[in-house]
Amino acid sequence: MSVRGIRGATSVVEDRAELILAATRELLQELLRLNAILEFEEVVSAIFTTTTDLTSTFPAEAARGLGMTQVPLLCASEIAVPNSLPRCIRVLLHVNTTKSQSEMVHVYLHDAKRLRPDVQSAQ
Repeated sequence: MSVRGIRGATSVVEDRAELILAATRELLQELLRLNAILEFEEVVSAIFTTTTDLTSTFPAEAARGLGMTQVPLLCASEIAVPNSLPRCIRVLLHVNTTKSQSEMVHVYLHDAKRLRPDVQSAQ
C-alpha cells in the first residue's frame, strides 16, 4: 500500500461560512466517491487552502462535519497571486491505497474548473 495525493478545488460566490462549508462538503464527497474511498481510515491527512478573500470559516470544519474527526486536517492561505481565481478553496488529500498515482481522480468544481482544464473531472 502506498500514500497517494489527490487534488481538488472549488469556488464560492461570496465569503459566507455556509457557502464555504457547503462547497467544501460537495468537493470532498466527490473526491471520496470518484476515488472509491469508503472509510476515513484510508485518509492520511488533508491540507486545505483558501484564497485570502475567504476568511469567514475554516474549510476543515466541513470535513469534520462529514465524519473526518480522526483525520489530521490543516488550513492555510493560498499565495495572493495577481489575477488568480478569487474565492477559491483547494484541498490536497493524502490517502493510503493500492492504486497507482495515475489512477487517482482529481476534482475541480464550479469556477475552479478553469484551474486545470487538462484534468478529466474538470470537463
